[in-house]
Amino acid sequence: MRRFTYIDLGLMEYSKCFSIQQRLVKRRLEGNVGDVLLLLEHEPVITIGRAGGDESFLVSPEQVRRAGIEILETDRGGNITYHGPGQLVGYPIFDLRSYGKDVHAFLRKLEQVIVGVLADFGIEGETLEGYTGVWVNGSKICSIGIAVRRWISYHGFALNVNPILEHWAFIHPCGLVGKQVTSLKQVLGYEPSMEEVKKLVVHRISKVFNIEAVPESEEVAKFCLPDDLSVEVR
Repeated sequence: MRRFTYIDLGLMEYSKCFSIQQRLVKRRLEGNVGDVLLLLEHEPVITIGRAGGDESFLVSPEQVRRAGIEILETDRGGNITYHGPGQLVGYPIFDLRSYGKDVHAFLRKLEQVIVGVLADFGIEGETLEGYTGVWVNGSKICSIGIAVRRWISYHGFALNVNPILEHWAFIHPCGLVGKQVTSLKQVLGYEPSMEEVKKLVVHRISKVFNIEAVPESEEVAKFCLPDDLSVEVR
């Protein structure tokens, strides 16, 4: 059975994590590491994907920055989105040649992962035809947007556990006019621990992709991460 490593990066600014992804993609292409999943929370940031998103701001960029939210352009698919503490972000650096070289099928599997995690909490998640992501009762609870370089995936998904939902009031989420966002806390009425959600995500990725999550040595960190970054390698 294929296997993957997951690395918990904790809370990290977007640009630093993007550099880590770039390093990982290079190492994956070279064959120095296997498939890796990065799990983390981001410092507050609004990112604009390849589909654009400047038109989706509901306030001026200056107002966004005054609220302590960074604005960055990125090379993932999709439109505009928000990341912040309380949101679990997962970046699978996977070789899609092992998964049928089908980007759309890969996206659908990521949606299945999140729907499965929601089911673990007794929540019925749904996907909407023509859109990428997962919804609960018509409100978006998880955004998904990836990029692929020579069949290596990066970027990924963002599941709202208990972020500051008011920060989405600055934008049309994912460029969707009239769509609302929600969180696990809002749906459940209590806040599940981030550690519990991470464990469920890892379990569901193993199940949906039929791959094994296994502990790895510090060699993974040596190939993947900057020398000044100490993280937990699982």
